[in-house]
Amino acid sequence: MSSSEATTNGETNKSEGGSDVFHGWLATDATSPMQHGAFTPKAWRETDVDIRVTHCGVCASDLHVLRSGWGETLYPCCVGHEIVGHAVRVGSQARPGIKIGDRVGVGPQGYTCRQADCDCCAAGRENYCPRRVGTYADRYADGSGISYGGFADYCRHDSGSVFSIPAGLASADAAVMLCAGSTVYEPLKEHGAGPKTRVGVVGLGGLGHLGVLFAKAMGCPRVVAFSRSGAKREDALKLGADEYVATAEQEDWAERYVSTLDLIVCTVSGTGMPLQGYLGLLRPKGRFCQVGIPEEPLPSLDAMTLVLNGTSVAFSDSASPGNIREMLQLAAEKGIKAWTQVRPMKEANAAVADMEKGGARFRYVLENPSDDGAKVD
Repeated sequence: MSSSEATTNGETNKSEGGSDVFHGWLATDATSPMQHGAFTPKAWRETDVDIRVTHCGVCASDLHVLRSGWGETLYPCCVGHEIVGHAVRVGSQARPGIKIGDRVGVGPQGYTCRQADCDCCAAGRENYCPRRVGTYADRYADGSGISYGGFADYCRHDSGSVFSIPAGLASADAAVMLCAGSTVYEPLKEHGAGPKTRVGVVGLGGLGHLGVLFAKAMGCPRVVAFSRSGAKREDALKLGADEYVATAEQEDWAERYVSTLDLIVCTVSGTGMPLQGYLGLLRPKGRFCQVGIPEEPLPSLDAMTLVLNGTSVAFSDSASPGNIREMLQLAAEKGIKAWTQVRPMKEANAAVADMEKGGARFRYVLENPSDDGAKVD
């Protein structure tokens, strides 16, 4: 079978994504605006899927990578790892369950090895695979090329990292859940969030607002949202938070809420956060999980207070494929709806700039027009 064809239910189909030239918004350095242009995706492998992108969320990771905040970025790069669209080309060795025309998505991992000698993949924790390739600005070890993300018309990724989107879950909502949602769902799930777990969520942005939504959907009896100012109090309560704490305005917050929470998920990436104060809110054997990734070191910790309380400090990176599928299904079943602001893909630069200024409530989603120019689902 030629590389521009795929088999669906025994039939051979010519894919509209068969071209090896895609178009998207490309950054060429850390300071210049992105420019729309052509790029060549990784060389086709029969385990790959080409996706016609309909929606792509704008993540804080995109901002960090665009400006080389986490180290020198591999330019030119096309960011975006909250991708939803339709499969237009499916390799003959792609994972079962993906057909041409299916609505599918990709999160932060564009490839994981899934080899028997990989302890992470064998345990279903592909998000920690040491051979993983990021969805964008990363290089494939087999020499097949560079990964490019979803600020584009098409993208190409390994089928093992492509997820089917449940019916009933809007594409814009599903897109932001593939990174922001999965990043908060993973620690909630792994640290036992449920009917007996009192949860704190630090930061009420793209990740944090989904943390509140999922914690309540998982049956947590008390969810407390933390932010610096009171500006988002009303939003937090509408999302379902039981309480809202403005740490820069409530001087006694650390004393008032001491030893009241079992789990804290911290989504902020600023290095000036009152980390020690947050740790004091945990009950004995409580857990603090950091998911925001700062560009500078985190504040120092007082080890004695952690030891005496049996506090655990953990970190988490996105979610395992199993947890992502479970999260998407839970969202569809519970009717969880992210707070998104959908903008045309051509506004990519403006959306990035507005997000950097804190304008998103709570996630910008870029949308490509359909073939006939109509709004896509």
